[in-house]
Amino acid sequence: MDVTGPDSTFCAQALWITAPGRCELRPVTVEAQGRPVVRTAFTGISRGTEATVLAGRVPPSEHARMRGPHQEGEFTFPVKYGYAAVGMAETGDLAGRWVFCLHPHQDRFAADPALLTPVPDGVPPARAVLAANMETALNIVWDAALRTGDRINVFGAGVVGALCAHLAARIAGTEVRLVDTDPSRAAVAAALEVPFGPPHPEADVAINASGSDAALATALNTCGPEARVVEASWYGDRSASIPLGGAFHARRLRIVSSQVGQVAAAQRARWPHARRMAKALDLLADDRLDALVSGESAFGALAQDYPGILSSSGTLCHRITY
Repeated sequence: MDVTGPDSTFCAQALWITAPGRCELRPVTVEAQGRPVVRTAFTGISRGTEATVLAGRVPPSEHARMRGPHQEGEFTFPVKYGYAAVGMAETGDLAGRWVFCLHPHQDRFAADPALLTPVPDGVPPARAVLAANMETALNIVWDAALRTGDRINVFGAGVVGALCAHLAARIAGTEVRLVDTDPSRAAVAAALEVPFGPPHPEADVAINASGSDAALATALNTCGPEARVVEASWYGDRSASIPLGGAFHARRLRIVSSQVGQVAAAQRARWPHARRMAKALDLLADDRLDALVSGESAFGALAQDYPGILSSSGTLCHRITY
């Protein structure tokens, strides 16, 4: 294996989004500049966010906040985007270890060492592509302030919603229901051993990870008095309608936003981002979570496959192999 020195320059291949719905593999020149070098083995496609980027629907107000740690280019185009890479560190303090990094789809890269997290021994590297989604779900659960015995509705059985339901169901005494309009997602819920079906009435907490404002309305209508509704969807440049009439005020419902860019407020003083990411990887030591990888394809075919992967309603986490 050709192990690059700490100050060397090397060539790699990366996926670039060049126009709405269009992408290509491009050669890139990487200057290590003392940073650890990682040879990629897997990346994961985060369907919701990456579909928004591919469509060029990142609002100008969010260009800076949406910027990935190792992103190149600018929104809207051309841009190199993605944040779920797993590979073998070739240089640096973690050389010879499997690591996770918030990095776009690229076959070899040099990374900020603070953004490399070792993959725990109990987590297969191929499953570690779920780490960014698990980190998001963990933050949502913290924002939801779930408690023992809570009746919880989770709307949206995509990867983040399913992970939220998975974590919520592990809290003692909770009654969790994973809700989705697609009946085929019942198989995902069954694999995670989470009940699937219509929402609980009089829920204590609702989490909307569906990307649908209709689901948000249902979440509000099925909550009990003074319940919390956590809106975890990101709508890009779309507007969402929130029904604040009827009994909304009389029942004193609370709507809380959740976004992974900052650690949940209740945890922030003790949990830097690195600790949260390490915990997200620890939480992947569960074979049931393999059900969230809905497909796999080769990096060499990614430019052709990428739009179809993102447009398919059956895509959960799609894994790219290198």
